Amino acid sequence: MTAIRTRTSPVRGREPGDRAGRRVNWANGVRLALLIAFLTVFLIPVYVLLVTSFKPLTEADPSRAWALPEVWTFEPWRVAWEKLAPGIWNSVLLAVPGALISAALGSMNGYVLSKWRFPGADVLFTLFLFGMFIPYQGVMIPLVQLLVRLNEITQPLTGTPGVFYGAIPGLLLAHVVYGIPICTLIFRNYYVTVPDELIEAARVDGAGMLRTYWSVVLPVSGPAFAVVIIWQFTSMWNDFLFAVFLTGPQSWPTTVMLNNIAGAQTVPYSQQMAAALLASVPTMIVYVLLGRFFMRGLMAGALKG
Repeated sequence: MTAIRTRTSPVRGREPGDRAGRRVNWANGVRLALLIAFLTVFLIPVYVLLVTSFKPLTEADPSRAWALPEVWTFEPWRVAWEKLAPGIWNSVLLAVPGALISAALGSMNGYVLSKWRFPGADVLFTLFLFGMFIPYQGVMIPLVQLLVRLNEITQPLTGTPGVFYGAIPGLLLAHVVYGIPICTLIFRNYYVTVPDELIEAARVDGAGMLRTYWSVVLPVSGPAFAVVIIWQFTSMWNDFLFAVFLTGPQSWPTTVMLNNIAGAQTVPYSQQMAAALLASVPTMIVYVLLGRFFMRGLMAGALKG
């Protein structure tokens, strides 16, 4: 009897493990099915955009949004590019330097607030954070008045009447200033995770504030810079409200130009879909290039500070 129990006990011992394995496989299958379902729902608008963008105007109708084109044509893309190209260039002039300037300012602010403590640092950081909760609409009128006043001040120096209000520099200034709170928060939380021993060692070696920042802190700041650049680039590229109020027709960015693509008698759906895809390409490129750093930098400092 003892021998029989010895032979059968391993078989009985495997049964709970087999059931657990089946549960794990079943749970993985459910998760996979849900992910496929969510992906399908997400890709449905992309499918409609792509299919409609290759249709001639006679086929681009909402009632036939799901149907493939009977005649494939690149004409909507050509027209959309001609109408959107000036706005894309204006958005590049806005978003690229704006994201870099915002990242530089946020990095220096976060470094000082996290590693070079001074009286009132916590109060100042709290005031920075208040700026995140001010809605665009609440500052629109004073912002316009400020930029108009800056135009009046700079006109004798530049000889042009619209350096700030009605032009890209004014829109860039508004976005950079408005982005300082969130950029400072991201960098401050990231720099909290940098060991204080590195900063102390740099001080012992005689490095000052700027040398420590340049030689010790900046080289390990890649993930935080990726987060801020993605955040600010996307915010500036997709902005519509500031762009409408603060720029003129010659300085309209992509979003305003995209809104103005409309027909007189009929709506050119194929051109609008092609233009929407063109407008989304730059942000997709930024996410592809920097996306692997995004979550790493975004979550850094979540458990400290």
